[in-house]
Amino acid sequence: MVEALCAELGGKLLQTHTSWVIVLEDVVYKIKKPVNFGFLDYSTPEKRKENCEREVVLNRRLCPWVYIGVVPVSEVGGRWVLEDRSNVVEWAVKMRRIPEGRLLSNRLGETTGEEMRKVAEVVAEFHLSAERRDEFGKLEIMKFNTDENFSQTEKYIGTTVDEEDYRFIKEKTDAFYTRYRHMFDKRIRDGRIRDGHGDIRLEHVAFLDEGICIFDCIEFNDRFRCGDVLNDMCFLSMELDLAGREDLRRAYEEEYLKRTEDQEADIFLPFFKTYRAFVRGKVTSFLLDDPHIGEEEKERAKEKARKLFRLARRYAEEIKV
Repeated sequence: MVEALCAELGGKLLQTHTSWVIVLEDVVYKIKKPVNFGFLDYSTPEKRKENCEREVVLNRRLCPWVYIGVVPVSEVGGRWVLEDRSNVVEWAVKMRRIPEGRLLSNRLGETTGEEMRKVAEVVAEFHLSAERRDEFGKLEIMKFNTDENFSQTEKYIGTTVDEEDYRFIKEKTDAFYTRYRHMFDKRIRDGRIRDGHGDIRLEHVAFLDEGICIFDCIEFNDRFRCGDVLNDMCFLSMELDLAGREDLRRAYEEEYLKRTEDQEADIFLPFFKTYRAFVRGKVTSFLLDDPHIGEEEKERAKEKARKLFRLARRYAEEIKV
């Protein structure tokens, strides 16, 4: 149905493991797939509609110019029709199309430190005004995430992550919890735990005429979106380092910390950046087990995962325990 709809509209169809994305000249329609991965549940039409609505509301916080709304998809005469309410069978998020050249991921070579300071200003102001979600700041929540990462990555030791690096990162992480247990409660009291974005990556930052847009936040699971603001902001720091633009990373972090006046950043930033790099290494390693991916793409994934785990090791060496 989706392929036929896209062909009829003359669009380009993109797929992720969770969505079909129909790209037209000026707009984009995202239809969620009927899947349930445990941490993400789109298994019923009601849940897909609810998550479409959440996606629009949450993303309008940082990108109001792009998210147009949620529209119905009807089945009419054996075919799907967008924005038709006669026989609704699905729902779609309707978005303005962002030109590829406006994405930070596609303009790293021309991006300036001043532009990254403006990105930091947007992220900082967003975090300072976002809803407090203190329950996600508990040490036990963060430890659950890191324990899960180590457990799920163990099978890739010797393939994408060096065993010594794996052990070193795990030991540093566990030692951090032991030494700074009291600091997690302090972060909660200080209001550093907020309903954030959860996925501030290079390809989710766009420089539009209206301003800086940070889009495609995580709507499907609060645990992945809510937490310490430093953990939220430093995903982009990690990606800038991985791309070899440490100059932009420094500008971004300096401006963010100036605006948020976070006195504990020197303690928590290396820890959270280790976490971010390790998570991306893990997720990239998962591609090696995907039967739908060819050997050439798997080799690229393997090399990227290795770089990410090496970066995680580098960050872990900076953790003060």
